[in-house]
Amino acid sequence: MRIDSVPGNTQRLDGGAMFGNCPKALWQRWCPPDEANRIPLACRSMLVREESGRTILFETGIGAFFEPKLRDRFGVQEPEHVLLRSLEALGVAAADVDVIVLSHLHFDHAGGLLVPYQTGADGSALAPALAFPRASYVVGAAAWQRAQSPHPRDRASFIPGLCDLLQGTGRLELVSGPTSTTLGDGITFTLSEGHTPGLMLARIADAPEGPITFMGDLIPGAPWVHLPITMGYDRYPELLIEEKRAALERIEAADEWIFFTHDAEIAASRVRLDERGRFSARDPQPEIHWS
Repeated sequence: MRIDSVPGNTQRLDGGAMFGNCPKALWQRWCPPDEANRIPLACRSMLVREESGRTILFETGIGAFFEPKLRDRFGVQEPEHVLLRSLEALGVAAADVDVIVLSHLHFDHAGGLLVPYQTGADGSALAPALAFPRASYVVGAAAWQRAQSPHPRDRASFIPGLCDLLQGTGRLELVSGPTSTTLGDGITFTLSEGHTPGLMLARIADAPEGPITFMGDLIPGAPWVHLPITMGYDRYPELLIEEKRAALERIEAADEWIFFTHDAEIAASRVRLDERGRFSARDPQPEIHWS
């Protein structure tokens, strides 16, 4: 098995929104903001190439599907589909991806499923289309239901028509338990509700450097490893903290790895628990290329 961290499009989002009720005097030490109070964020994917030849992509980042006005609003820094370029640099074409696993369907995690925004000869936007022509898709059943019937609080976080495109492939699996029929027993899931219903944390037991869990938006980056730190986007912050505690206690005790999708500088780390009972990132890795 080979595992690579794969950079996608980057964003700049409001630091206050990303750190919830944490005071700016504290969070700006970890993530210095720009003049518009925005902090840099990655949209990083994880690529797994199994010995059998199967290629699995964990998330696709935000991609380049937004029209220019919305790209600016949501702080997307590049107009091109960076993930596709990064995959090609690793020798993987979009058509080579067999399975895509989505922790949830917010646009900064699923937007990269789509081809870049394009206009026709008359200047009107072309219909969105999937960028990965052969892939099967694995999504949590509760996350899928949320995308189908979003709450007013997060309706803008979903991509209109995306669920129809995924369902139309005939290659969609909705997961409600710890394993997926598509993936088999080597990849297991823990479901989380604090950020959004049915968020799936995927754990790869046989990773070359030891088990690794894709943390999604439960822990988007190293500063959020600290238990009290949550995002303004989280549905139930207190529940999220308890879910985070349970995950980190298990991972720290087993000396396993965690993968960050949004940290601008760190792709993965181990976890430290100090004498005060405080969790933090240990052995940070800017990239991972394990084989």
